[in-house]
Order: sequence, then structure tokens, then C-alpha cells
Amino acid sequence: MLKAKLKQVDKYIYEYPVEALMQVPARIFADQDILADLEDKVIHQLVNVASLPGIVGAALAMPDVHSGYGFPIGGVAAFDPGAGGIISGGGVGFDIACGVRTLRTPLSLKDLKAREELLADELFRTIPAGVGSRGKLKLSLKEMDKLLSEGASWAVKKGFGVEEDLEFIEEKGVAQGARPDFVSAKAKQRQEAEMGTLGSGNHYLEVQVVKEIYDVKKAQLMGLGLNQVVVSIHCGSRGLGHQIGTDYMREMVLAAKKSGYFLADRELAFAPIYSKLGEQYLGAMRAGINCALANRQIITHWVREVFKRIFGSEVLPLLYDVSHNTCREEVHEVKGKKRVLFVHRKGATRAFGPGHPELPLKYRPIGQPVLIGGSMGTSSYVLVGTKKGMELSFGSACHGAGRVMSRNQAKKSFSGRELIASLAQKGIVIRGHSWRGLAEEAPLAYKDVTRVVEVCAQVGLVEKVARLEPVVVVKG
Repeated sequence: MLKAKLKQVDKYIYEYPVEALMQVPARIFADQDILADLEDKVIHQLVNVASLPGIVGAALAMPDVHSGYGFPIGGVAAFDPGAGGIISGGGVGFDIACGVRTLRTPLSLKDLKAREELLADELFRTIPAGVGSRGKLKLSLKEMDKLLSEGASWAVKKGFGVEEDLEFIEEKGVAQGARPDFVSAKAKQRQEAEMGTLGSGNHYLEVQVVKEIYDVKKAQLMGLGLNQVVVSIHCGSRGLGHQIGTDYMREMVLAAKKSGYFLADRELAFAPIYSKLGEQYLGAMRAGINCALANRQIITHWVREVFKRIFGSEVLPLLYDVSHNTCREEVHEVKGKKRVLFVHRKGATRAFGPGHPELPLKYRPIGQPVLIGGSMGTSSYVLVGTKKGMELSFGSACHGAGRVMSRNQAKKSFSGRELIASLAQKGIVIRGHSWRGLAEEAPLAYKDVTRVVEVCAQVGLVEKVARLEPVVVVKG
């Protein structure tokens, strides 16, 4: 078993030493319980990632890690383009820039009393969700290209939000260098009626309440208080992102065959960053990021309209928006020298520490807000990045709980109807589009998100700010 080769190098850090084709070690952040449940396939995938050209530091796995396509989900890897570094579609994933954004409200928990069902119904009716869901917008090809170039700023210009929102989105809501011309017609066609939709799977819209504050000063700076109601939106680039992934992973496999690259796993097919295919994928992926940012921005606008109708709340300020399926060009210090790296985060959240120039001025003193979604019916967390995390993980943290059970296993193990009934007893109102989809997302199909967050905090990747609990959940 590969697990037997892991060496504990710190209390919550385990390392697989360099051997065979590995360029760097593979490192896992975990406690004993998480490690005991870890699939051997995860370690195998991480070792394969550590063998890719131009990788720097170590191939990393967050405590919510589980096996994925090529890269494990919860994996982080940085590549130096000047040392033959690569970009891999499997290191970004199919749901490009899937992420979480959280909105603050002026409401407290008592303001929701007796209106939870109404709120759930209105959100469910207003925000399209579910497999193949289609939104209220239908974009022309010209508008689609503008959206893919301009991201959330396109949505704000169209009236879906306010200018201030852009300040609290990574990269100010626009991934620079996006190339809509590198996105296939099929990908654009899949997205033409999907803007402003949640989709299915683990995507959700939750009305939550702040149940616990760990750091009062940081929470106050973020505008969070005990018993305050917030809204979190978890979704991504929908059909467009999936098609970009499908298109380019196929191209990368073909390119590997022509070039004679050795692939330990065809799902890890890649292109050199400084290559025509690498540049094309980067341009298309950045367009996918912009699609996801615009999608969450549109949903934000419709959420605000629902709250205005029911509670009279004019604006729900954006706390922050973070993505967790990306590859970004960043500057990091490695062995005392600053280097431009392309950091793949697949099921991992960027978590820059205090003082980083890319953070909003408001948050620069405390570090980047890191929004961690729980599984349906469990806690979510607001964290901040740290300087130590910049050193240990290229400024990265976990993204959620992480699955321990496949969707098929979950469907066989849980009943959607029984799940809704049990959560209702806890005061959580659920709206979903299919019993099967609800069963797939049962809390017990996931790791304990509290344990995952605690490991990240103990290692020093993040600091805890607040814990949120769901009151209303809308699922695809």
C-alpha cells in the first residue's frame, strides 16, 4: 500500500518521498482519522502529479482530498513556465471556477421566523437549478463573447449588481487574458441559456446564520455578527466550463501522443505553458472563469430581488467571492527567490495572507477571506489566509468537506425524502429538484467539514473567523 510509505513530517503533514519519476515530494495535510480513510488512489494520483514537468515545491493535497480526474480533488500544484512547466486540464477540472460567494444581510435569525418557507419557495422559483436548468437570459454569440472577456464586470454593466461588488471578487471579477475565440462553438451553445443558473450536484444556494465567532475583530471588519443572516452561493461555469474541459483534455491527449510525452495517466495529459496548445487552453480556461464569475453575479442580483420583495432589504453587500477550480499565474517566493508560477487549484481555495497586493484594501490587514461550504445540512466556515499558508501551500486551503462516498453509493444508502424530513426536524428548510439529487448530497456522503477546517487551521494555512449554519437550502 502506498499509504505505508507516507512519513509524518509535522503534526498534520505527511509526505511521500521522491522516488522513480517524481520531481518533488507529495505532501498531504491530514489528521490520523482523515489519513486512515484516505483512498490509495489519492496517493497514486498525487505521486503522478509530482512527476509532471516543471513542478515546484511539492504536489499538495488538502484535508478534504478525494480522487478525481487526473489530479485528486483537493490538489494543489505549481509549475514554473521557465523550467518547462505545464498546464493540465485535469488539474483545473471540468467545472472551471466553481466557487462560493457570500452576501451579508441586515437581518438576524429572528427576522426569518415564520418566513423560512416563503423565502425557500421564492428562491427556488427565482433561481433556476437542477440538471439541464435554463435561465431567464438567452445571449447572442456577440454578447457571449463579451461576457467571456469581461466576467462579473459584464454582468454589473448589464444591471446585475453594483460596481462595489467587483472590489470583493478575486481579480476584481475579471480574469485577464481570456480568449473567447479559443472556446468552441459547442461550449458557447451549451451556455447560451444557462447564465444565472445553479446547476446540479453539490451546487447550492443557502440562507445561513452566523452561529459562532472565533475572531471578533476580523469578523467585525468583514461585517459579520452573531445570529446575522447571510447568503452563500456555490456554483460554477455550467455547461461551458465542462465543454472547455472536454475539448482541451482530448487535445492534450492527442498532443501527448504526437510529442511522445510519457503519461503516467492519460487523465493527466498536459501542454507546456509556453506552447500553442498551452496558450489556447489558458485563454479558454480564463474565459470559463469569467463565465462562472458572471453566473454568480447574475444569481446574486436575483437573490437581492427576492430579499427586497420579502424583507425590504435594498442591498445585500458582497463579503467575498472565491473560486476553487482554477489555474492562475501568480508570484510566489520559493527558496528565497520570487518566481512566476502557474498554480493549479482543483477543489482548493486560494488563501492569500495579510498584505498581499491582490487583496481588497479592506481585507489586506487580515488576509483573504476563504469561504468553505459544508455538505447539505452541516456548517460552513469563513476563514482568512495566512503568511504561513503562503509558504506551505502557495496560499491555498481546502474548499469544502470532500466526498467519502460516491454519488452512486449515496443514492443506494440514503433516501431524499427521509433526508428532507430529518433536516426539517433541525429547522432546515430544503428545496430540491430531484429526490435522487438530494440523496447524492446527503451529509454522511461527505467528510466532517469541521475536522477538515480544523486541520487547515492547525497547520496554519488559515485562521478561523466564523461558523455558519444553514436555515434554507436550495439544491439542484
